[in-house]
Amino acid sequence: MHHRDTVLPLASRLAVDVAAATLRAGGVVLHATEGVWGLACDPFDPDAVARVLALKGRAPARGLIVIGAEAETFAPEIAALSPAVAKQVRASWPGADTWIVPNVRFPRWVTGARTTIAIRVPGHAQARALAARFGGPLVSTSANPSRRPPARTELHARRYFHDRVDCVLAGSTCGGGRPSRIRDAVSGQRLRG
Repeated sequence: MHHRDTVLPLASRLAVDVAAATLRAGGVVLHATEGVWGLACDPFDPDAVARVLALKGRAPARGLIVIGAEAETFAPEIAALSPAVAKQVRASWPGADTWIVPNVRFPRWVTGARTTIAIRVPGHAQARALAARFGGPLVSTSANPSRRPPARTELHARRYFHDRVDCVLAGSTCGGGRPSRIRDAVSGQRLRG
């Protein structure tokens, strides 16, 4: 594991290995995050992203959040920020802060054809371990059909999607039951939370 707080028990590490292999094969994984459950896939796989959007009934133009194991996952995006803003972004992670930053490399099917991308290093050890084991950034969007409440428990997430995902990574949220906060790194505006 890349990040020191992603050390998990053996059974959890094995489950993360299976989930990461599923993602590398183009699959969709149901997993826990800080406050709610998420749907994860490879952001550079257009078919996997299309499946996530279809599962949620989400319009592609809305874009998706991408998570990483550590701030260095997003080095190209952070490099596009002023030093002061880059320092603020790095200091907020790991945590429930998602930042809208200039897009450097993510495809339009993830950004919704915007010139920005939403990025986060989650304050959830298992979610970071999943990204680390996968070996790069992951789409991670709330596990709920559009206009339905986000899944706050594994049971709730399974009720929404259990028969339509390729893997369920057993786990639990950190509590709180709220999606991440979203801030625009350039304007400083808080968009959610």
